[in-house]
Amino acid sequence: MTAGSRLRDIIAREGLAHAMAAHNPLSARLAERAGFHAVWASGFELSAAYGVPDASLLSMTQHLDMTRAIAERVALPVVADIDTGYGNAINVMHVVAAYGRAGVGAVVMEDKLFPKDTSLLAGGRQELVRLEEFQGKVAAACAARPDPDLVVIARTEALIAGAGLDEALARAHAYVAAGADLILVHSKQKTPAEVMDFAARWDGSRPIALVPTAYPELTEAAMKATGKIGLVIYGNHAIRAAVTAMQEVFAQIRRDGGIAQADRRIVSVEDIFELQGVPAMKAAEKTFLR
Repeated sequence: MTAGSRLRDIIAREGLAHAMAAHNPLSARLAERAGFHAVWASGFELSAAYGVPDASLLSMTQHLDMTRAIAERVALPVVADIDTGYGNAINVMHVVAAYGRAGVGAVVMEDKLFPKDTSLLAGGRQELVRLEEFQGKVAAACAARPDPDLVVIARTEALIAGAGLDEALARAHAYVAAGADLILVHSKQKTPAEVMDFAARWDGSRPIALVPTAYPELTEAAMKATGKIGLVIYGNHAIRAAVTAMQEVFAQIRRDGGIAQADRRIVSVEDIFELQGVPAMKAAEKTFLR
């Protein structure tokens, strides 16, 4: 099965697939070991890892290279964040074909103008493209995918832009008409009421995807109970967890003037060797080096 067909199978079988963000192969492997269904190759996380804003500053090649590296190191389907598609419908065709060849299971494209600001940034630029223009980009993505099972997820930022529920629903219906396999609806409200209202009014013609960063109290059980939400993406928890842990450990080392106490709190070097695949490499050496 291809990555796209595996992701489709998970959604059909489980009712709700869960994807954890990653910004490199190491974080992706940890997500796989934790039992997530898929990995979200996050543009926000990669931008943060580079130390730059998530504002269309990284190139498509930078993100594609990391996404390919992630897909090569995990068996899980990778859901690729392609932001606004890096241009018009013709650019989208090039991008989706490249990500498909890299082995991803899905691409997510959002209906904002390029360059974009990250969605939850207070005071950020959240202008939407014309509905018809984004329909063309969705159709182009579907036409260009090298694997017909690669999942095309159309993300509407209508709620983020303050355009309201009716606009979000109108855009979602238009994107389904253009060929989208899932609709990702994003919200910056601190409760899930807005996205749950969207789900209640949605016709269910395609599953919904959610990124519940702003409303963390929404559980997978509640999402699954709607019968309409097929994918939940934990969009930035890998980088936030990494920053939290590094801040704590670095601060302790400075407080103590050494690593003795901090060393007891962190994984061993041998654990890192194992994540890197060193035992398998050494076993291969014994077999093949002569």
